[in-house]
Amino acid sequence: MERSRNDVWVGLFVLVGLAAVLFLALKSANLLSLNLQSDYRVTAKFDNIGGLKPKAAVKSAGVVVGRVETIMFDDKAFQARVTLALESRYAFPKDSSLKILTSGLLGEQYIGIEAGADEKLLAAGDQVTATQSAVVLENLIGQFLFSKAAEGNGAQEAGGKK
Repeated sequence: MERSRNDVWVGLFVLVGLAAVLFLALKSANLLSLNLQSDYRVTAKFDNIGGLKPKAAVKSAGVVVGRVETIMFDDKAFQARVTLALESRYAFPKDSSLKILTSGLLGEQYIGIEAGADEKLLAAGDQVTATQSAVVLENLIGQFLFSKAAEGNGAQEAGGKK
C-alpha cells in the first residue's frame, strides 16, 4: 500500500517536470505566448522580409510590444504582406515606421517600430505604409565585391594609360 502511494507521487512529480520542460521549450522557441491582454492588428507591406517568421517579436525601443501574426505574398503588388498583432496597451501614431531588424550579426529577425509624430493613432485594420525591408547579407557581400572589382578595374586602367 505504501509503495503504490509513493509511485503515484513520483509519477505526478515526473509529469509536472515534463510539462515544465515542454513549456520552457515552447516559450524559448517563440511558439507559445501567454498574453491575456487584447491586441489589435495592423498590416504592412515589405519588398523583402528576409528570414522573418510568424511569431517573431515586434519591438519598440527594445521592448516587445507585439508579434508577427501572418506573412502572405500579395500577388498584385508583388510584396510580402505582414500582419502584426500589437498589444492594445501600446498605442502608436499613424505615421510610425516599421523596419525589419536582426538580433546581432546572424540572429533572428524582428520588426522594429519607430513612433511618428501624428496625433492620430493606429487602429485595428490600419496599414502602415512607411516600411524598410530586411538587409540581406548576401546582397551586401555582392555589392562589396562588385565595388572592389570596379576599383581594381579603375586602377588598372589608370596605370595602363601612363
